Amino acid sequence: MTPRQIELVQESFTKVLPIAPAAAEIFYARLFEIDPALRGLFKGDMKEQGRMLMMMTAGAVRGLANPPALIPVLKDLGARHLGYGVEERHYDTVGTALIWTLQKGLGDAFTDQVCEAWVAAYQLLAGVMQQGAREAQMKKAA
Repeated sequence: MTPRQIELVQESFTKVLPIAPAAAEIFYARLFEIDPALRGLFKGDMKEQGRMLMMMTAGAVRGLANPPALIPVLKDLGARHLGYGVEERHYDTVGTALIWTLQKGLGDAFTDQVCEAWVAAYQLLAGVMQQGAREAQMKKAA
């Protein structure tokens, strides 16, 4: 990611924070619309799940400026998600739901540049999480 892309993601996310509960609800509704089978991976209270999603996203967005600190956190998160039943193919679905949610939540502020920045951010974050999941699988198999 370029420094400008990081800036765009961080700036645009500050506009999402005031509507975080609604954004999380929209995200999960879209996620389950795209792939209803994913609903089965979520056992707890969805409002709490949404709160955790927004906290995790806020931390990742802040962490984009400091990859050495963010990478181990994301790898651990990917390993944990493996234990929840998340498969590699689910990351694409989550990315699609995330970008759609941001487009809806940010409206006209979701410019092409902002979209490209978020796509780059999600690819980076998801890629590191997937790497963490693969490493956890290898440790388990060894």
